[in-house]
Amino acid sequence: MSLKKIELPPHAHEIDDALDDMESHIDWLGRLTPTNLDNVWQGLCDSSFKDAPPFEYTPLPEDLSETRERLLSLHIHDVVNPLYEALLIEKQRELDRQIELVRMRDKPGFVLASLDLFGNVADRLLDSAREIRDNVPVCEPEPRDSDADAVIAVARDELRWYSDRCERFAHTVVKDPNPGTQLATFQGNLHVACDYEVPTARIIPLLQHEIGTHSLTRHNGRMQPLQVLECGLADYDRLQEGLAVLAEYLCGYLPPERLRILAARVEAAHMAVEEKTLAEIFAALHEDYRLDEYAAFQTAARAKRGGGLTKDALYLRGLIELLAYLGHDGDFEILFIGKFALKQLHTLEKMLDEGLLHPPDILPRYLEKPRARERLRLVRKLDVTQLYQETPEQ
Repeated sequence: MSLKKIELPPHAHEIDDALDDMESHIDWLGRLTPTNLDNVWQGLCDSSFKDAPPFEYTPLPEDLSETRERLLSLHIHDVVNPLYEALLIEKQRELDRQIELVRMRDKPGFVLASLDLFGNVADRLLDSAREIRDNVPVCEPEPRDSDADAVIAVARDELRWYSDRCERFAHTVVKDPNPGTQLATFQGNLHVACDYEVPTARIIPLLQHEIGTHSLTRHNGRMQPLQVLECGLADYDRLQEGLAVLAEYLCGYLPPERLRILAARVEAAHMAVEEKTLAEIFAALHEDYRLDEYAAFQTAARAKRGGGLTKDALYLRGLIELLAYLGHDGDFEILFIGKFALKQLHTLEKMLDEGLLHPPDILPRYLEKPRARERLRLVRKLDVTQLYQETPEQ
């Protein structure tokens, strides 16, 4: 697609660039990722799942205060266009909360900082998680018969497909030497842990979760005049994760186990807010949600990052909100213009109408398959408890 060049007003461009740079520098998720997960897992096993060693992290940056001062000194109110101004102010506030989250790592106020940034686990969401727990079938996990190298080979093919459509799609795949980090996307690049293993049938769905959603929307956001759509407007996580999980279903294989893990993440976040220990959360997920031991550990550990992180509740919440949007005949393709929240869609639609934004540069590869389009039509009538496939579909 050849995109007509759209120029931001000069001051809006400066603010946009500054916010984008600060997002990368704060790197809140990297700052909250433990560096000793293998040792924590071993310690939990050695204690018969009664206790676990504390998390260890990389040192915090020394310039958080300076970063906050620079952030709050941005004169966003001087941006002439009120649509740009509103979105940039919202992003400024979110970055301020991210700085506070990092600053409070492993301190008593961390949970409050997490609640301020990601919200609490609402009773209704917890009820939905427990409905999944009680009604979605428990299936035997498939053998993890593909290793990191197999995943990387398929991922490179996926990345080539996207780069063939736009040479500026420049994301790569990285084999991460750190074990236990699994599969994740950082700044659009796919990181595959050296010890990663996965059922073969899950490779394509998971790559469309990561590349076909996270990398793609980052690319589409980078192609916009408003660069903050690349790193993400405020509160973009819910829609991103909802889209990413839905991609697995549209690709033909979102197993019941996956949906149960998303529900377990909500329970884990709820327990983390209540200051339950990692071992207590592990027990609930293993016994009540019937996750296998390592999956229960991983889910519990994610919830205890930093001292109690509620982000993981966003996956199921985002999926439920996305299904409601689609159930009201919402446009699917517009959701790929960049990283944003559904609450911002009306503003972004106005900006598209006024020629201030572009349509998506590239759409997900899976949408080229008729079966995926058919599933998208059907999913508009599904409840979240029905969103799974017990066996892979073509």
